[in-house]
Amino acid sequence: MDSRTKRRLTEAELDALVRRAVGAGVTAATELTDGYANAVWRLKLDDGREAVLKLSPPPELEQLSYERNLLRMEATAIGLASAAGVPVAGLLRAGYDDPVLGGDYLLLAALDGVSWNDVKPDGHAALRRELGGHLARFNAVTGEVFGYPHAGITGATWREAFLAMVAALLGDTERYPAPLPLPAEQIMAVVEAAAPVLDEVTTPRLVHFDVWAGNVFLDLRGTPRIQAIIDHERAFWGDPLAEFVTPTIFGELAEDDPLLAGYREVTPLELTPAAHTRLDLYRAYLYLILLIENGPRQYPEDEYARVRDLATASLTGVLDRLSRAVR
Repeated sequence: MDSRTKRRLTEAELDALVRRAVGAGVTAATELTDGYANAVWRLKLDDGREAVLKLSPPPELEQLSYERNLLRMEATAIGLASAAGVPVAGLLRAGYDDPVLGGDYLLLAALDGVSWNDVKPDGHAALRRELGGHLARFNAVTGEVFGYPHAGITGATWREAFLAMVAALLGDTERYPAPLPLPAEQIMAVVEAAAPVLDEVTTPRLVHFDVWAGNVFLDLRGTPRIQAIIDHERAFWGDPLAEFVTPTIFGELAEDDPLLAGYREVTPLELTPAAHTRLDLYRAYLYLILLIENGPRQYPEDEYARVRDLATASLTGVLDRLSRAVR
């Protein structure tokens, strides 16, 4: 995706927006270009603070169905996670349908740590255990509806919501054809056949669903620790088990994983046969996202080829397991 499809703001427009938001001006701005939807800047303010500004994409930007109103979900998740004791970047201001911008924005306190994706600190197992505890506290937050309420993809039960989530994603292939290992209708049939195990989930719980190393910031002063979990925009209300899919992407959740041990220090979790089937359903959903999102995003081929090949092979294996589980 060409970065020019994001919202563009001049230095004067950035300054005016931040002054409206928090009453401080911008003395320096650096655009962060890693993302593919929201435009993001790291800012220095004239009151001494540093902040991160995230702007929603323009209405004409092509996105998947579940990606509608991402910043609204992020603001909701940040507030709830912070109240639950999960370390997050502080939310300074959230603006929706800003009359000047014509869209949504978030202004967050800037972090002074480093992305876990950029370093290999000592104490990996201890950090992963710490992360498990934070995820358990995140998942302890309960809601009133399953799914993505800000995107309008919800259900009264988790089974209903998850099937709607998968159907919406597969429906996106009509706009953005993707090379899937099976036709969309066959994939949907496999998911529907395995879906009765989802009825074990009766309470909507907050799930980040994007906890990879790049979304975990570390404080390396002294003993390494987790400073914050970031980028909550793809969170949904559902089954806490889904939280383990991204941290174990293209792999399995092992009983001796420190992540699981840290989680269990906060809340009990048993990996029953039905739980493993639920995990496979959520793996299938993540791998579908990885394959279908390339339609609107158009990743550089040399960067995307490995992810596409891994996602295709992993999705094929998961669909086969799900098919065998319900025979």
